[in-house]
Amino acid sequence: MNESIFFSQQIAIELLRIKAVVISPKNPFSLSSGMRCPMYCDNRLTLSYPKLRTMITDAFEQEVRRRDMIPDTIVAVATAGIAHAAFLAQRLEVPLVYVRSKHKGYGRQKQIEGVLKPGDRTLVVEDLVMSGESSLRVVDVVHGVTGRLPEAVLSIFTYDIPGVRLEFTKAGSPLVSISDLGVLLHGALAFNLLTESELDALRSFQNDPDAWSDRFKAMEAAAKEGA
Repeated sequence: MNESIFFSQQIAIELLRIKAVVISPKNPFSLSSGMRCPMYCDNRLTLSYPKLRTMITDAFEQEVRRRDMIPDTIVAVATAGIAHAAFLAQRLEVPLVYVRSKHKGYGRQKQIEGVLKPGDRTLVVEDLVMSGESSLRVVDVVHGVTGRLPEAVLSIFTYDIPGVRLEFTKAGSPLVSISDLGVLLHGALAFNLLTESELDALRSFQNDPDAWSDRFKAMEAAAKEGA
């Protein structure tokens, strides 16, 4: 088996096993955008599992070396991307910086913590990509400082919503995710980890998140009216 595929499948299964990925189509999660989602992926939980942490770092390193993308500096998306970016930076023995969503409102009011220099070749590390908006904002910040687009955005997991990878490609920093929802669904089916209704809900959400969310909100509204 191709090592990249092995990492992708193993990491997806481990995310389910440690409940970093929780599936709940009948009582979906509310995201910060207001969207309803039948699953929630919290990769911060991976920090409590040393073997899985190492597997993620191994997978990141493999992609970096396979694509000849050794950077001058690793850039983490704050805050969830910082720890895994630090593990990778240590492995590659390169500097690390992280980028906040906005400038601090106190002290030196910095948005970038660490030393990022003009001309630096960079890689951005994120824990999770759904719409990609937060990662792409960091791409813009890095470009503004270095004068170069990051070689890629690395993530542990992506929902792989249609069109999202294209946005990264158009921005000039392709998305390289070591696992994704399609791989998770395949593994869950192979190991009987999810029910058919759960699998159907996830496939439907992945194909059109807005439509899935709107349908559930309409059901919620109808239930309230009938109460």
